[in-house]
Amino acid sequence: MSPPASVLARRRFLHLATAAAALAAAPRVASAQSYPTRPVRLIVGQAAGSGSDIIARLIGQWLSDAFGQPFVIENRPGAGGNIAAESVARASPDGYTLLLITSTNAINAAVYDKLSFNFVRDIAPVASVIRSPLVMEVSQSFAARTVAEFIAHAKANPGKVAMASAGSGSASHVAGELFKMMTGLEMLHVPYRGSTPALTDLLTGQVQVMFDAMPSSIEHIKSGRLRALAVTTATSSELLPDVPPIRDFVPGYEASAWLGLGAPANTPANIVAVLNKQISSALADPKVKARLVGLGGTVLALSSAEFGELIADDTEKWAKVVKFAGIKPE
Repeated sequence: MSPPASVLARRRFLHLATAAAALAAAPRVASAQSYPTRPVRLIVGQAAGSGSDIIARLIGQWLSDAFGQPFVIENRPGAGGNIAAESVARASPDGYTLLLITSTNAINAAVYDKLSFNFVRDIAPVASVIRSPLVMEVSQSFAARTVAEFIAHAKANPGKVAMASAGSGSASHVAGELFKMMTGLEMLHVPYRGSTPALTDLLTGQVQVMFDAMPSSIEHIKSGRLRALAVTTATSSELLPDVPPIRDFVPGYEASAWLGLGAPANTPANIVAVLNKQISSALADPKVKARLVGLGGTVLALSSAEFGELIADDTEKWAKVVKFAGIKPE
């Protein structure tokens, strides 16, 4: 019997990442010695001014300074980031076209079953940059003040708690569905077109809970307009040190948004290694680290192989959640 598709995908991703790591200490071939000799494009699947775009420009500027060649940011939003990912998957594997990978790409691998490319097969991991928690939050008018109280309320009122998200298949959606799956709660999912309209209704009590990205919610939380019950990562956030992780109440729960860089499959391993080394140097810089923390995340400095393993693990995890919730693209 052949292994499941998810296992094969994981093996493929880890093979690509391990190949890059194995050659990291090898003598540089000519392409790596001279790389880059011209501008490099960094494709971003989110709009200019978004959190992802800000991080891409931060890392892009560092790489431009380090290599002495422009790393040009190209925003190609649309289809949940799939337009950008496909353009990189189809690009020449020469190191001159890179992709800002986000956790949404791992989710999309399960949500979109008719893409013309395979994210795990066609994009090689280069370097991770940041991991950010989402925040489980409720309006001040909602009775629950802790996750335990929230679970008790939702169990006593099955199907009556409305859970907002930034859209079907978004990070906020699957984080909430994972919570439902692990607690057995029945909640009504209400998808919006982005965080802003979802937060508007959460603030007015039209919906009761949301698992939102830190940057879009932090000011509402600090002003007292929203109540943060927990963060979705395994540990607390530096921006909300007094807010516990969900796993303190739901053992094993973890959901996080992460960003990194990828390249077309078959990009020379030495070029991947050179890029990973420079990005690791950026993440060790105090100013870069402080900027990332200010955006609500923590530095995530992994080797290309380790980043590949993270992507493979999340792709498998979210595939199970997508199947559980029956999530379809909008």
